[in-house]
Amino acid sequence: MPDSIKVEINQNESFLPKKFFNEQWQLYQKVLNKNYMGHHEIYVVLHELLLNYFQKPFTMLDIGCGDASFTSQALLNTQIAEYTGIDLSNPALKGAEKNLAVTKCKTNFIKGDCWELTSELAKNKENKFNVILISFALHHLQIEEKDNLIKQVKKLLIPGGIFILIDIVRKEEESRDNYVKRYLENVEKYWSLLTPQEYSMVENHMSSSDFPETQQTLQTISEKYGFSDFKCVYRDSLDTTQMLSFYQ
Repeated sequence: MPDSIKVEINQNESFLPKKFFNEQWQLYQKVLNKNYMGHHEIYVVLHELLLNYFQKPFTMLDIGCGDASFTSQALLNTQIAEYTGIDLSNPALKGAEKNLAVTKCKTNFIKGDCWELTSELAKNKENKFNVILISFALHHLQIEEKDNLIKQVKKLLIPGGIFILIDIVRKEEESRDNYVKRYLENVEKYWSLLTPQEYSMVENHMSSSDFPETQQTLQTISEKYGFSDFKCVYRDSLDTTQMLSFYQ
């Protein structure tokens, strides 16, 4: 845990209007509870990966950790020794602290911009982790920002470590607009308990904020920064989401 970065969890959620945050959070919790994005299946695979790969105690950095509700379950009965979570949201971090208690490992929580804090952590060579996880967050960045973030992640990994990326991923040759259109068609078809207002929120978010890459693009970045191997360890049945492992 870096001494140079101050952990600050304030009572005021100043970065988002409270009503907007609550609506987004409630919608996301509904999506998780109904398993519309396949979190149950994904985090079973994550659990098995961590269980099989790490026979000795390991450390994890979770970038954009949210409330870590699924990550905490994936870490149960593994060799996790220390967990560090970064997120911009106070309520999410408080939830993560509560959820991670079941793992009985040492925990650290840092409030702030995930991408800026990752770069700050990477400046100190003493900050090293066995596992770095980014789940459903990297796609919010532009390609140049993704490239730089993966570069910083590489610096933070211990030799033999893994960067695990869970995210929406385009098919090869599929444009961003066509991906969003295809994803929203699936939302309309399969996310049956969304209200019209909630569907509109999903549509607006994806149209304005989601920029998924192809697997090949992400593999090219991994090769650029010298990762020794790159594997797809999970792909959903609709071919919208993948879990990718970048090996140090």
